[in-house]
Amino acid sequence: MIGAVMAYIALGVVLRVGGVLSAADARPLNTLLIWVAMPALIFTTVRREAFDPAFAMLPLIGWVVALVGLALAWGLTRLLKLEGPTAGAFMLAAVFGNTAYIGYPVASALLGDAGLVRAIFSDIFGNTLAVITVGTVVASRYGAGQVRTNALKELVTFPPFIALAAAMLLRSAPVPIQVTSWLDALGKLVVPVVMISVGLTLKPRALRGHLAHASVLGALKLVVLPLMALGLGALVLTDEASLRIAVLEAGVPSMLFTMIMGLRFKLDIDFIASAILLTMVGAVITIPLFQLLIG
Repeated sequence: MIGAVMAYIALGVVLRVGGVLSAADARPLNTLLIWVAMPALIFTTVRREAFDPAFAMLPLIGWVVALVGLALAWGLTRLLKLEGPTAGAFMLAAVFGNTAYIGYPVASALLGDAGLVRAIFSDIFGNTLAVITVGTVVASRYGAGQVRTNALKELVTFPPFIALAAAMLLRSAPVPIQVTSWLDALGKLVVPVVMISVGLTLKPRALRGHLAHASVLGALKLVVLPLMALGLGALVLTDEASLRIAVLEAGVPSMLFTMIMGLRFKLDIDFIASAILLTMVGAVITIPLFQLLIG
């Protein structure tokens, strides 16, 4: 199943290289995902999957990994003598991962709905909440642009968060089968559209001039952070499925949303693009290896 997910990425690359689609076409695809397909997937999955209060441990692990990761990334920027927008770009890309775009499809491929519902809670209350709050502080501190933000407003108006809240509130309410079937069909768009969108944005030339620093970032993002999640998860989690998702979400490639933040706060977007590409390629190896390490 993970091979099939990666094949969608390859399809996106082929479509871009062949001139059928361009990198700019990823933007409307992402809009469709954020506003339609992902909310539908989240709503239907959370409603039908049994809720376990232990799911709360997954975002907690995500927060610990993110905060410790930020401290490590800050130390590396000092060691590598990175400053200003490049230092901010390094910290964001090293810590905040693609827990939705990569995490959801891979979690679903690994464990079905049981994995997906865990990834949803980990993503929205862990990574997404962290990047909207702490990530914004980092971006505003190191960026060249002055931007006013309202973290609470951004979270509560985020379509996947609204879908999760609605699913929790309506868990026991009857929903017509015609509606759930329609939402199921929309939710099935997520995996292929996400992966094709990622493939459209991958550009090898982005690595020019940034390979050395991006490689250091990749080691932190793809190896150190999932190892940290593995250690924490082994201590506090009671089921293997949750441990797998905690490690997966900590070790996914750098978050595509950091590019948007980079543009918004005038960070070094060329470096962010390099980090996204390198971690995307590296994750093809590290994600399966960590899953094998768990057993």
